[in-house]
Amino acid sequence: MKALYKTPALVLLLLILILGSCEKDVPRDGPNVETPDEISRFIYEGLKDVYLWYDDVDKLGSGYFDDTDAYYEYLNGFGTDFESLFYDLLYEYGTVDKWSWIVDDYVALENSFAGISKSMGYDFGLVRISGSNDIFGYVRYVLPDSPAEGAGLQRGDLFTKVNGQQLTVDNYYDILLNPENYYLTKAVIINNTIYETETTPVMVAVVLQENPVLYYDVFDVGGVPTAYLVYNAFTSDFDIQLNEAFSNFISEGAQSLILDLRYNGGGSIQTAIYLASMIYSTETTKLFSKSVWNDKYNSYWIASEGADALNYYFANKIEATTETVETPISSMGLNKLYVITTEHTASASELVINGLFPYIDITVIGTNSAGKYVGSVTVKDWDSQGNVNPNHKWAMQPIVLKLANADNESDFINGLPVDVEADEGFIDLQPFGDENETLLKATIDHILGIKSAPVEPQLVKGIDYEVIADSKDFKPLSKEMYLEGNYLVKRR
Repeated sequence: MKALYKTPALVLLLLILILGSCEKDVPRDGPNVETPDEISRFIYEGLKDVYLWYDDVDKLGSGYFDDTDAYYEYLNGFGTDFESLFYDLLYEYGTVDKWSWIVDDYVALENSFAGISKSMGYDFGLVRISGSNDIFGYVRYVLPDSPAEGAGLQRGDLFTKVNGQQLTVDNYYDILLNPENYYLTKAVIINNTIYETETTPVMVAVVLQENPVLYYDVFDVGGVPTAYLVYNAFTSDFDIQLNEAFSNFISEGAQSLILDLRYNGGGSIQTAIYLASMIYSTETTKLFSKSVWNDKYNSYWIASEGADALNYYFANKIEATTETVETPISSMGLNKLYVITTEHTASASELVINGLFPYIDITVIGTNSAGKYVGSVTVKDWDSQGNVNPNHKWAMQPIVLKLANADNESDFINGLPVDVEADEGFIDLQPFGDENETLLKATIDHILGIKSAPVEPQLVKGIDYEVIADSKDFKPLSKEMYLEGNYLVKRR
């Protein structure tokens, strides 16, 4: 597939062709019911067109409604509760489709694509101790030049209170994720007991764009120069910086790579192709992945662009944007890769691993990945002339395709399995790049043939716990795999 998501004109043509006949799907004779809100119609018609599983949802099927009145009555039954309408139309939501969602402000959504949000600039996990409603947080990483870094927060810090108020399962969202200024009460664990220590300075949230290329270096592992990259999101705004990291690896003579995707929930499919090409090959005739859309889109792509239209290939350049020039990809040309994964490793991260499986030897260290093999697009309320509806800002992010590798391997609903089991836990977290850091050490030990002691996935001996959330759970695109570009839906 040749830069499909970079060609909105082609997508517009597609939707004119497909949706030109869509008007006939709902009876039009003599409506006597009030015309539904245009947002309701946008949601229904958009899902009927692009949704991967539309033909598994009875209400989206042609002929389901006896007449226009029945169709209008269904939509009007939700009133202005547009979210409920959207989720009512998904296929087995929560079991089969666990990933489609909708927003009422596509401007905020587009900022999320770019990794832009208002925050303190640190990533955290939240833990509940069994038998109590109290929870505590632990810092997974801190962004450079952020309010959190200015307040002295570091990876591995624990905290129990926000503005002096104890975190609980009932209040953590309101007191930790909503305020634009707060201080934290830090803590330590000694002899199975949590002790509070000090408070941080007050942090004030600012608009940040997170650079997902968090850390990279080259160090010696058994006499082999080995690159190490902590990569936290497939954000296309930082494709050039990602490529620069690989240029550095090559200039430093790195012959092996440890790719740390433990916190990477995914992102742009195009960026995933770039990363795979940086690791393995820039041969544009080599198949990286195959996409499967719904029957309407599969037929269209094949009819308009040929049988090869649903395939993605390795890339030899990063395409030019309005802010960057076309850039050759720096590829290490590896035949062996070590990848660190956890249950937080999802979508585009899994696409890179699965897409490379047919070509190179991959050792996966950590815990099984999330098991997300499908992708989405942003669907706004466009008309057939390419104009977005000025009356609202609702947009959908429905699942529209699934992806398989060159060997047709997909549907890994339980995640990609690991070869070496290890879990970092959440106490005594070492800095990234420290060779005693749990998951990096497990990887290096494996490379050197040293049998590491298993890392118990628990807080401390004698204390049971439950991980209830992490900060990426509250960012719309943090665990997505998406195509970029405008996917237009014609309004009736």
